[in-house]
Amino acid sequence: MNNLTDKDRVLIFDTTLRDGEQSPGATMTHEEKLEIAELLDDMGVDIIEAGFPIASEGDFRAVSEIAKRAKNAVICGLSRANFKDIDRCAEAIRHAAQPRIHTFIGTSPLHRAIPDLTQDEMADRIHETVTHARNLCDNVQWSPMDATRTEWDYLCRVVEIAIKAGAGTINIPDTVGYTAPVESADLIKRLIETVPGADEVVFATHCHNDLGMATANSLAAVAGGARQVECTINGLGERAGNTALEEVVMALKVRNDIMPWHTGIDTTKIMHISRRVATVSGFNVQFNKAIVGKNAFAHESGIHQDGMLKNRDNFEIMRPEDVGLSGTSLPLGKHSGRAALRDKLEHLGYEVGDNQLKDIFVRFKELADRKKEVFDDDLIALMHSGENAEADHLQIVSMKVVCGTGGPAEATVEMEIDGKDVTATAHGDGPVDATFKAIREIYPNKARLQLYQVSAVTAGTDAQATVSVRLEEDGMIATGQSANTDTVVASAKAYVNALNRLLVRREKTGPGADTREISYKDVM
Repeated sequence: MNNLTDKDRVLIFDTTLRDGEQSPGATMTHEEKLEIAELLDDMGVDIIEAGFPIASEGDFRAVSEIAKRAKNAVICGLSRANFKDIDRCAEAIRHAAQPRIHTFIGTSPLHRAIPDLTQDEMADRIHETVTHARNLCDNVQWSPMDATRTEWDYLCRVVEIAIKAGAGTINIPDTVGYTAPVESADLIKRLIETVPGADEVVFATHCHNDLGMATANSLAAVAGGARQVECTINGLGERAGNTALEEVVMALKVRNDIMPWHTGIDTTKIMHISRRVATVSGFNVQFNKAIVGKNAFAHESGIHQDGMLKNRDNFEIMRPEDVGLSGTSLPLGKHSGRAALRDKLEHLGYEVGDNQLKDIFVRFKELADRKKEVFDDDLIALMHSGENAEADHLQIVSMKVVCGTGGPAEATVEMEIDGKDVTATAHGDGPVDATFKAIREIYPNKARLQLYQVSAVTAGTDAQATVSVRLEEDGMIATGQSANTDTVVASAKAYVNALNRLLVRREKTGPGADTREISYKDVM
């Protein structure tokens, strides 16, 4: 490590809070954005793209508050190529110790047609807007959206204009996930060799995963000379997602023999932030997802198990501990005490205060009474179960569900609404449908169910089920999540959880509302 230089350092630019949040249904609350930003800052992310300040008052407030709280990371806001966007962005990040304005415009033939600009008109706008941004902030990043489908000569021309206007970072986005690794590496290399002044700036790569090559394209770009990778936790993002931060960071760590570059990321914090992003976004991580998937360090084949028992290196190219997983197992049950629970939670990456531990311990005991053994995944679900509720306007008090083989299910639900108990009975096509109808009878609403997803947390008939519910009402989207050994109970609580969120957002009119004001979301 002593031979490392600045040229060996790859900056990690995380856009979970901006590009990641653009995934339909992944909108986060103000408090959740602040929490994720703090975790990103703590794990060593170099630049946090905190949001799109012009998009809404909610985005502006979040970027502004993150800028005030950040301890180490550069805080970046996104803006389109116009003075109004750039001014709003500058205002949002002005309290950051290290602020950055990131401005962009689509440069490919298809994207130039959107604002209906000629090549010369767009070149003039790039010069004017980058200059304006540079007058407001010393740290400016510029992106030619859809760069990988932009004509080579024109791409060189506009990159040179942006550099001369004061951009210190030039990001080359593969906006639609079109390129391939060999092209990605060659594009960056040729730009650095061809464009005057290119050796004085940092080149970045921003890849989408439409063809499943986002991580490969990003690493290839680094090989071509890029020294900033734009990525998100869990690969969250538009369509098929963005480059996954955890994949890039661990690839550079594990295969440093052929990719001799390094990042400043504390990899032991990866699993914790992965779980938090999955929870607050409502986007569960697929079991076989690289690095952070539930099966990433699981071995079921007899041959693999035998090999693991003899030598872990037989089938593991990295240690679970490297990404924040506990390498040992401490079984917990109904006789376990607070000390054992706290120790296990700390091994799983959770720091809990005494009051929080007291609440978790009560719920842990209730769960342990229903299960012989409480596994790590049970505790993770327990930690996040019901915590998304933004208000206690609606609460489940009790439920009774009757299912028949020859007729509809019947659900009787008692709820507390602002301190008042209300009960309703409804019939439906199955227990969950009947339960949801009873809740709607108690609390009438126009919310449309966009997603209902059930996943078993652990194996066995006593396994907890984690239920995710996504609701949409008048353009507002809210996600609720809950875990319980009873799937119907978990479903009801997740549904109410999402209703609570919608209720809070519905009450927010004017400043603080999270409704987006811009007419498009697919940027870079």
